[in-house]
Amino acid sequence: MKNIKEFLKEPKKSKIYKILNVNNNELKILHYMLSLYLEGREDIRVRDLLQNIYKKDYKDVFEKIKYIKNLLDEGWLVLSGIGVKSSDITLLELFNSSISLSLSFIKLLEKGELDLVIPNNKPYLDHLEYLHDEFLRIEIYEQIVSLKGNYSLESASIKRLQSKLKLIENTIKEKIKKTKIDLPVLNFMIENEFNEKEELIFLALLKEEYTSSNEKIRELNYLLNLISEDEIERIKNRSFLDENSKLVREGIIDYDEIFGGFGGYTRIYFINEDILNELIHPRKKHKIQHIVKDTIFDLIEPKVSFADVVLPEKTKKMLNTILKQIDKRIFSLLKKWGIKTNEDIDAKILFYGAPGTGKTITAHSIAKELNKPILSLDSSKVLSMYVGESEKNVRRIFDEYYEISEKIKTKPVLLLNEADQFLSTRTTSSFSSADKMHNQMQNIFLEQIENFSGVLVATTNLLETIDNAFSRRFDYKIEFVKPSFKERVKLWELKLPKNAEFEKEFNIKELAKYELTGAQIELIIKNTALKVALKKRPVFTLKDFKEEIQKELKTSFDASKEVGFLS
Repeated sequence: MKNIKEFLKEPKKSKIYKILNVNNNELKILHYMLSLYLEGREDIRVRDLLQNIYKKDYKDVFEKIKYIKNLLDEGWLVLSGIGVKSSDITLLELFNSSISLSLSFIKLLEKGELDLVIPNNKPYLDHLEYLHDEFLRIEIYEQIVSLKGNYSLESASIKRLQSKLKLIENTIKEKIKKTKIDLPVLNFMIENEFNEKEELIFLALLKEEYTSSNEKIRELNYLLNLISEDEIERIKNRSFLDENSKLVREGIIDYDEIFGGFGGYTRIYFINEDILNELIHPRKKHKIQHIVKDTIFDLIEPKVSFADVVLPEKTKKMLNTILKQIDKRIFSLLKKWGIKTNEDIDAKILFYGAPGTGKTITAHSIAKELNKPILSLDSSKVLSMYVGESEKNVRRIFDEYYEISEKIKTKPVLLLNEADQFLSTRTTSSFSSADKMHNQMQNIFLEQIENFSGVLVATTNLLETIDNAFSRRFDYKIEFVKPSFKERVKLWELKLPKNAEFEKEFNIKELAKYELTGAQIELIIKNTALKVALKKRPVFTLKDFKEEIQKELKTSFDASKEVGFLS
């Protein structure tokens, strides 16, 4: 209220005067518009407004219309009930148009500062600050998309968002002009000569990579809504996302085709991984790779999100409990109660179950959700034919883990695949040197896991052989079972070739009847694809798959190498 009273009484002395950056005539117009607004008159025709302010004939006030145009361009006013953008309208059209105060101006009056996360026109100090502003811009486009379904483009709500968008875009342009440092994303868009639509698509997908705030934004229809004002534009703009578009043709973005439950499909777009790595963390990734290079570990950058992993509902709920530790509200409560004593997430997790049921890929998805890299170790590497070496290697696992964590300033997820030898029941009846060595190795491992700080995931095929002492050290023990019929249907839908031809009678449910793991399904699809590719007419049939399934079921296929599966 204070800012409104100040502006009504003495506009030039009000808190918002400098922010407005207007001349005396423009200030007079805003002052008069606010008086009308408080009387309940939101819209007014420009001709009437100018005549009321300047008390002259309409012929004499026409020259004042330039001040209205400036206020529209600055985003303090918006057009009402006209299907023309303020940037495209002629002065004659504007003279007989209606205008109203913008949402940006009204919020500025109430708060005394811009309702934007772009407080000034100072130059950018780093590329993340620039991206922050661009992502704010994309958020406004997303808000407009959400309103399009219920409101006309000429509605006050959309008009106000458009004026806010213009303010943001103008501010970004001014800040770029003053910036002296390199802005990698901006440089990339300039080098590739993106037009306005291509720029919006690219920034929208980049925003989702950084924030994971709106997964729908990757969908074809959503992107078309983002860059189109109406249905005619939507049809025209499909050319920006088809196979012949610059973005797809030049490998800047790619897409997956996701099939729906009723035979339809949509395209999900994403930025090329190599381009993404260079733009998001061009130096960080190379630095981590160099640090890990000569250690016992393999470095993995997880690509699969938790939402994309096919698991039984009960298993997903248990895993969700772990991931909720990163929720700020839950984290603060745990710390308040003394349950957590440090700032990082801690969890020791044991995944057990049949080979090929998704243990490893689920560990990857947890790391992805936590936004952490993975330090992976094939536990068989630790065993050594030399007495004493295995014990040293166990210590080396944890020593190197903490050294790497210190150097990269974050704790990666530690993944111990096939950890049976660490966890199996210790020998008490035998006194052979091999058994003594194995027991000693396990005792060291037990000590290290007891004191471990971070996220550790161990996978094993058999729970029955695990020593009780080890079992107690894990916060979570989660069983992975073979997929149900419903889950197998999802697996087949996901893994089947997207751009292939199938016989008319092809029915995925016929394949899902066979009790296979995700890894087996993937292997069968690869073997079948090779066979079909050799045909004169490469069409997939149920018979092709069933033949490979029978071969798989009859062989002693080793499924211990888990491929994992997605939804």
